[in-house]
Amino acid sequence: MKLTHLAPAALTLTALTLAGCSSPAEETTAPAADEVALEVSNARLMLPAVSGNPGAIYFDVENTGDRNYAIRRADVKGAGNAELHGSLEVDGQMMMDSVGQVLVESGGTQSFQPGGFHVMVFDLDPSVQAGTSTDMTLTVVGGKKKTFPVEVRAAGDER
Repeated sequence: MKLTHLAPAALTLTALTLAGCSSPAEETTAPAADEVALEVSNARLMLPAVSGNPGAIYFDVENTGDRNYAIRRADVKGAGNAELHGSLEVDGQMMMDSVGQVLVESGGTQSFQPGGFHVMVFDLDPSVQAGTSTDMTLTVVGGKKKTFPVEVRAAGDER
């Protein structure tokens, strides 16, 4: 008698036995597998002073989860393209360039602000106007996503 015929039955019996061991309380308190424990506050898109130039998004992001997240992409509704950028000082001059990812440690907060990390938005649709809002979707390493509302402000407004 071949044991290969019994293996699927044994696996099924084991799975059913283990499934019966979880309590309803454990099932309701576990976070969803696709949940990204990032919370964004104070998100604002600063429109460019000159039409056709890029805008910038600043915000604070808090990691409320028990694992680190690396933000690797931002997509903005109404923008042709968006890039994660960082600013740094080189020989007394401020410079800016795209970055591959931004780490937000478990229990920590990362600020996206003028002179630091920010999201550059390119090719803005004319419908994106001051006084309205749009959506920004952050993608973390692993492909999970979370979408947040972003207030749209005029170039001269408080950043």
